[in-house]
Amino acid sequence: MDSHVGKLIDSVGSIFRGSDILPWCDRDIIAGFESEVAEAKNEEQKNESLMRLSWALVHSRQPEDVNRGIGMLEASLDRSSSPEQAREKLYLLAVGRYRTGDYTRSRQLLERCLEVQHDWRQAMTLQRLVEEKTRRDGMIGMAIITGAFGVVGLVAGGIIAAASSSSRRR
Repeated sequence: MDSHVGKLIDSVGSIFRGSDILPWCDRDIIAGFESEVAEAKNEEQKNESLMRLSWALVHSRQPEDVNRGIGMLEASLDRSSSPEQAREKLYLLAVGRYRTGDYTRSRQLLERCLEVQHDWRQAMTLQRLVEEKTRRDGMIGMAIITGAFGVVGLVAGGIIAAASSSSRRR
């Protein structure tokens, strides 16, 4: 278990080193936390292990893991024992939604996190990533639309030119 926690800490450290990239979690870490949940001796240990497992799942590269983590967090959100625990779950849900491409929902969850603690650095960092991703996706969308209109214009212009040159030949 200690090796899994060590990998988790190394992965989380990227946020605190000023990196804007969210950490990723691999299957062996997830498997370790699943074992930890199964071996928990009491409810408190089980809840702590479930939070670590949820963290690992929403930070996975596998969409099915991310969706599983989202489901676990949503199911447990109403059973949060403190505002801080609710804030943590909201943040992890926001990470999961970010990973699935649901930026609108991620932004909403982050706003709720920041209502609990307005200066929480992790939430502000993810909020900045969501805004950048939304802006970048919007610009890509506009470029695609502009390109499509350009192609349609070229094709229409070619058809008109061909039609007018064939009518002149007559």
